[in-house]
Amino acid sequence: MPELSAEISELGEVLRQKKYMLGTAESCTGGLISMLLTEVSGSSDWFSGAIVSYANEIKEKIVHVPHETLVQYGAVSKETALAMAQGVQSALDVDVAVSVTGIAGPTGGSAEKPVGTVWIGYAIGTQLFTQHHVFSGDRADVRYQTAMAAITTLLHELTR
Repeated sequence: MPELSAEISELGEVLRQKKYMLGTAESCTGGLISMLLTEVSGSSDWFSGAIVSYANEIKEKIVHVPHETLVQYGAVSKETALAMAQGVQSALDVDVAVSVTGIAGPTGGSAEKPVGTVWIGYAIGTQLFTQHHVFSGDRADVRYQTAMAAITTLLHELTR
């Protein structure tokens, strides 16, 4: 995972300069993003924490994803990713939040949502947006590609 270290260091510097704190809500990555972020010395200056909301019950109770959102759209959806980003931003009282929800595989996919389907949600202040990906590879590949996409997109958005 060394190919992300430069981006993470740069992300940390941008967050530090802007005096922003970052938090994450992770489902399919199971804490991988927060692990990668905290590999950087000094990350406590800009990274507040993470909520691993693997189960829908945690998405609802801790991250405050509305039950109706999960029922209507499913855990792996644009709507859930946005609700997770907003929820963790509020729960951790951070300026910037990233959420990930997806199907890492090898089971759990469907015709509509195949293995590798991932939604990433972002909350930068009041700006909200999502990304949709269908990654390939095994479970570890999907999780790593998800983390890489979340980190590089956040860096891009904060520096444009």
